[in-house]
Amino acid sequence: AALNGFQIDVQLNIMSFLSPQDLCHLGSTSCYWRAAVQDPLLWRYFLLRDLPSWTSVDWKSLPDVEIFNKAFSEVSDNALYDYMAVYKRSCPQGRRSLKSSRPRYGAVTSFLQSLVTQAEPRFAMFGPGLEELDDSLVQKMMTCPEILLVAGLPHRQIHGIGSGVSFQFNNNQKFNILTLYSTTSVERRRARAEQAVAVNKMFYQENSIVGNQQAVHYSVIAQVKKVCEVVDGFIYVANAEAHRERDRQEELARILAMIDPALGPPNRPLLVLSCVSHAGVKRIPCVYMAHQLQLHLLHQPWMVQDTVAATLDGLLNGIEWLFEEANCKNAL
Repeated sequence: AALNGFQIDVQLNIMSFLSPQDLCHLGSTSCYWRAAVQDPLLWRYFLLRDLPSWTSVDWKSLPDVEIFNKAFSEVSDNALYDYMAVYKRSCPQGRRSLKSSRPRYGAVTSFLQSLVTQAEPRFAMFGPGLEELDDSLVQKMMTCPEILLVAGLPHRQIHGIGSGVSFQFNNNQKFNILTLYSTTSVERRRARAEQAVAVNKMFYQENSIVGNQQAVHYSVIAQVKKVCEVVDGFIYVANAEAHRERDRQEELARILAMIDPALGPPNRPLLVLSCVSHAGVKRIPCVYMAHQLQLHLLHQPWMVQDTVAATLDGLLNGIEWLFEEANCKNAL
């Protein structure tokens, strides 16, 4: 028995040097290897090792927080947790494979929809990552036509708030982003110069009692409310730079105020751009960002996408997902 246990430990140690993809291929060779490669301890190791490097996670693929907080033997009421299934569902490669395996009629539907003249979809973009980073995400979006082409300059349209900027995606689809800042540009510059936090004028605070504790609740001002009523989805730009301290609970409260179902359809998608200034900055992994913001509490589709303001890396992946979710909801 001791020898068998030693052989198993050696086998697991050897398999840990293989990639998850190689293990899946190995498991397809025989019944023995199929059983061997499904060892939960091995896949838990892969999951905890690899997830900090994943660049996106969504509402269908976020690993349960108990995976991180409980010992191996405690997970899921002492039953063996299917870490292999969690890994395959959560990793970006597995999600892309699942997406490519969907029925081809989806492409036909998209083509037919493209034949119908539709208004430009509009998305409200807000969040601290628009204002706190050394590189401006919006400025880069406006000046990088090889990545995102500006199709129309801003003009006043929605109740005193600029209609935003129209962009062209993949040389055909136009969309409009309404950028909502916490305060005026002068006040933002002053706050940056003084390394202070500017007062966010988009929201007003309403305190409530939950149980025996006071809870923070926000509502949006009237002008922002008008925007929330007409947009097709939301883009929240989070500050993902690891050296900055953030009150994620307050951020969640403001996200909930923006996506309040009383202001529009409850199933509008939320794209979270987990943004850093440039590639050299240490970032918070997107899976951790999703848990910090408690996005699992939301009832609509959401996705967290790693983004770099200086290069726009990751932005188009997020915009593509936003289009797919918004088009799906419009089709319904």
